[in-house]
Amino acid sequence: MAKQSNFLGEFIKERKVVGAVLPSSKFLMKKMIAPIDFQKADVILELGPGNGVFTKGILERMKQTSKLFSFELNTPFYQHIYTNIDDKRLTLINDTAEKIDEYLEKHGVGKVDYIVSSLPFAVIPKEIKLTIIDKCVKQLKDDGMFIQFQYSLNAKKLLSSKFSQIKIDFSALNFPPAFVYKCKL
Repeated sequence: MAKQSNFLGEFIKERKVVGAVLPSSKFLMKKMIAPIDFQKADVILELGPGNGVFTKGILERMKQTSKLFSFELNTPFYQHIYTNIDDKRLTLINDTAEKIDEYLEKHGVGKVDYIVSSLPFAVIPKEIKLTIIDKCVKQLKDDGMFIQFQYSLNAKKLLSSKFSQIKIDFSALNFPPAFVYKCKL
């Protein structure tokens, strides 16, 4: 597990990439992946896995035939996951989520069943944020779900403009506490 001090250091160095001072809790991980029907999910996309707590939770529950594509822009976090998680179902990508369509096409993936996002929308520039959300909407199956956590309700307006259904849950057992958005097309 990435040391908490490393998380804080990356937060200080990379304010436009890292949105948390501490790794997400297992309680938040469970809330984030609870809506996923792992028996039906063939392809899951993860954006901003950080230290890999959600990645591990997803891989523990995924079918052996499923695929997980995880995009981590921060190189130290990418290296941590690369070193500590060895699973043939995981494709770990050290690049921006703005390129999800390119990578999925390269791997012969049309659309995905679920998108689990930890991207810090509060610190990502508006143009980049809109590009990422638009590409997520395009890559998501009609009956799929986009699951996002944030530390405030500031993302509600943006997500409401892109998804027809949004349910918001709350995880008090995280520092800081977090809102979980479950979005459908």
